[in-house]
Amino acid sequence: MTSDHYFSAQPSKPEKRRTISVELGGATRKVETSGGIFSPDRIDKGTAVLLESAPEPSTTGNLLDIGCGWGPIALSLALASPEAIVYAVDVNERSIGLTRDNARALGLGNVKASLPEAVDPATTFDTIWSNPPIRIGKEALHELLLLWLPRLAPGGTAWLVVQKNLGADSLQKWIGTQMPASWTVERTSTDNAFRTIRIHRPQES
Repeated sequence: MTSDHYFSAQPSKPEKRRTISVELGGATRKVETSGGIFSPDRIDKGTAVLLESAPEPSTTGNLLDIGCGWGPIALSLALASPEAIVYAVDVNERSIGLTRDNARALGLGNVKASLPEAVDPATTFDTIWSNPPIRIGKEALHELLLLWLPRLAPGGTAWLVVQKNLGADSLQKWIGTQMPASWTVERTSTDNAFRTIRIHRPQES
């Protein structure tokens, strides 16, 4: 692993920000991005699939974007649910800074971008959206998902988008073995290259 991977804490190359235009929340918006992070030039295909296929997030409570990059998912959550608090986490400090600054520039005061360990472990989430970093390796990916998915609040739902040829089906089966039997883990949609996985925690009786 080199220091230039998007899942490195501090990319070795100097940060050179640039502005791009993207479609977020039904409008064209300008955001800042940089090298040394995931998909710096555009909204990547997997994230686009997730944003198109996931239903509206919870309008209140805590929402979570796992692996925020420059912020397309977190910003979309914040635009859709201005009364909610959106947590955006990433191990890449450059990504955190970009997400934080992009949220500020768009007037989204409900976004909290930080390293994972900065989030109170007692915090639970009503909605989780993620294009998880599959390329960090199976063991690290499993550790990441086991950190966050069990923190769904009662009645909460997580939506993951995973490339088919990078193990979407096996990941879905594995999640099903790790979550409580009362939880629902299912594939909800498929396009030519990606699957969307829904994980739902039922309301407590």
